[in-house]
Amino acid sequence: MTTMLMDETNHRFCAETRTTTAARAMKARRWIGRVMTGLPLLFLTFDGIMKLARPPVVVAGTVQLGYAPSVIIPLGIVLTICVALYAVPRTAILGAVLLTGYLGGAIASHVRVGDPLFSHVLFPIYVAVLLWGGLYLRDGRLRGVFARPVCV
Repeated sequence: MTTMLMDETNHRFCAETRTTTAARAMKARRWIGRVMTGLPLLFLTFDGIMKLARPPVVVAGTVQLGYAPSVIIPLGIVLTICVALYAVPRTAILGAVLLTGYLGGAIASHVRVGDPLFSHVLFPIYVAVLLWGGLYLRDGRLRGVFARPVCV
């Protein structure tokens, strides 16, 4: 009888420990995801605002990439909409897909003009990794897409 009681108590203790550890891991994953999301969100928000404000440095950079100054405001509007979609949890996956396309265009632009690989060409990939990594950590729907099937 005593052995049975000890086994039951030990089982409950192990189950509570696993639950506490899992809850802590989920909380840490969510916070790391928020930080990973926040960095590119701040950068892309700033980029969108600068495109809408059109200071001379933005116009010069855009022209250097081979685009007409008239496309700066439409690019800023598109970027701002994509960032807003990404910032809202319900539409974050759609926003991430759209931002991935936007960043792909940035890669193509930098390749076309012969910019340096690690500082210019790959920078949008670094941003996309943070976007998708942060979203993966904070959004269970996206983790569910990549989850391994459970065999019963």
